[in-house]
Amino acid sequence: MAHLTENPADKERFICLYPVYINSKKTLAEGRRIPSEKAVENPSCPEIRDVLTAAGMNVYVENKMHPREWNRDVQFRGRVRVQLKQADGSLCQDKFTSRKDVMFYVAEMIPKLKTRTQKSGGGDTSSQQGEGGKKSKKKKK
Repeated sequence: MAHLTENPADKERFICLYPVYINSKKTLAEGRRIPSEKAVENPSCPEIRDVLTAAGMNVYVENKMHPREWNRDVQFRGRVRVQLKQADGSLCQDKFTSRKDVMFYVAEMIPKLKTRTQKSGGGDTSSQQGEGGKKSKKKKK
């Protein structure tokens, strides 16, 4: 079955971003889509959502898994959907013309987030598991 709608403003037509796409710890075979030197170490869905919301994009998070993600941990769960185009087909923002543009922007901005800059060293990601209830934070329209 084809897409239910051709309207780019409908949620089903938003582009999908999995944290795997911009994770410098992953290989291309494991699902990374941008060069590792431009990628981020273990990005999370809330981080991607925060960066894109701050950029003024229409974003929402889904509780989905990337097919190649073997780790079923909560921190690796989630998919961010981003609206690239308006209902008339025009771009929401000129700086984001493609999925790649969005991925590069997110990978560039995540290291600048307050949650990232406050940690000294920040190599240990297991300390982040205390933040429960992230899945239920969906944006209501």
